[in-house]
Amino acid sequence: MPLQFKHEANDISELRISGVLKQDEFAAAQAELARKIDAGAKPRLLIIGENFEGWERGADWNDLDFLFSHSGEIARIAVVGDPRWETQALAFAGAGIRPAPVKFFRPNELTQARTWLAD
Repeated sequence: MPLQFKHEANDISELRISGVLKQDEFAAAQAELARKIDAGAKPRLLIIGENFEGWERGADWNDLDFLFSHSGEIARIAVVGDPRWETQALAFAGAGIRPAPVKFFRPNELTQARTWLAD
């Protein structure tokens, strides 16, 4: 499974993605995160791309329900990945659209990403 989702202390939710990100797996992760938000969490998302190969082609990535209904409850989003994906990953994460700050980090900056999320 190229997508792994786990919850850590201090409302950090880690999403590890390898290979091609499938829309149905991403939707399931969003639904799980929505349940945590509905239960009162203010998640700090740590998205880690390991051997990331992009997004599933032909999938409907236009569903913005989660963005409109829950993005105001997300505290911060850190994206860690290969620099070649930076522009697309920031756009996908909604940088500049959602109220939460979104920041990109290189793979060797995982510790800095975690520190930034904790601020």
